[in-house]
Amino acid sequence: MTASRLRNLVGGTTRIGLGGEGVLRTEGRDREALAMLSAAYESGIRYFDSAPAYAGSERYLGTFWKAHPSRVAETFQASKSASRDAAGAAADLRRSLAWLGRDRLGLWQIHDIRSRDDIRQIEGPGGALEAFTEARETGTIRGIGVTGHHDPAILLHAVNRWDIDAVLLPVNPVEAVIGGFPDRVIPAARERGIGVIGMKILGAKNFIFPDAGIIPDTLIRFALAQDTDIVIVGCSSPDEAEHLARVSAEAIPMEDEEQARLIGMFRPYAEHLAFYRGVF
Repeated sequence: MTASRLRNLVGGTTRIGLGGEGVLRTEGRDREALAMLSAAYESGIRYFDSAPAYAGSERYLGTFWKAHPSRVAETFQASKSASRDAAGAAADLRRSLAWLGRDRLGLWQIHDIRSRDDIRQIEGPGGALEAFTEARETGTIRGIGVTGHHDPAILLHAVNRWDIDAVLLPVNPVEAVIGGFPDRVIPAARERGIGVIGMKILGAKNFIFPDAGIIPDTLIRFALAQDTDIVIVGCSSPDEAEHLARVSAEAIPMEDEEQARLIGMFRPYAEHLAFYRGVF
């Protein structure tokens, strides 16, 4: 694994982070969300993802940080904006900081780029990239990220052309079959010193086939074996958060032979399972 801008921002040896899915992507389930967040923190998780698009995630996290102010300085908070223009993105950032109860973000990500039209808007005059760059220059955010899980070519453009610190993309055996993200985007990011964050590790849990020996632990171990700095997984309960942290800490490295066998098991079904790409 090569050094990256993201690793410099996050520091430490964190390889696992809490995603914004699971119970965080709900409304009105404060008790459950706060219990899960407490378990994640107590289990050693220090990287927390969120987004305005993820229902109550920012509000849940903000409530948690308000209740535990001493934990703010030792945790890394990421969020996103799906606005394509600078004014909209700047408004998103102000709102995210208010909900999260933080003065700045560790990583602010341009959310879910899918098309050439997205690219034109974001990088053009008055585009969102201007707001992201300004926020980093003023110290309101420490790093800029970009996320995508639809078209590797679109994400590759951002990695090759934009001054960013991290890319968030799908990392799982299905992607190893289909290609694009693992064999094109990740190497390009590494060439530029850009950090890599893996998502869709469990494929919204539809990659889990216990009868075939494919359980969450298997898929987490696979993701950790790839050229990623951090992998994030959403959790729905304290037990899931504790298990996620434990698997990461105790993971037995997945050798090439085991990876190849796992990829082979997914090969006949990969295009059907890659629902998040929306193109098959």
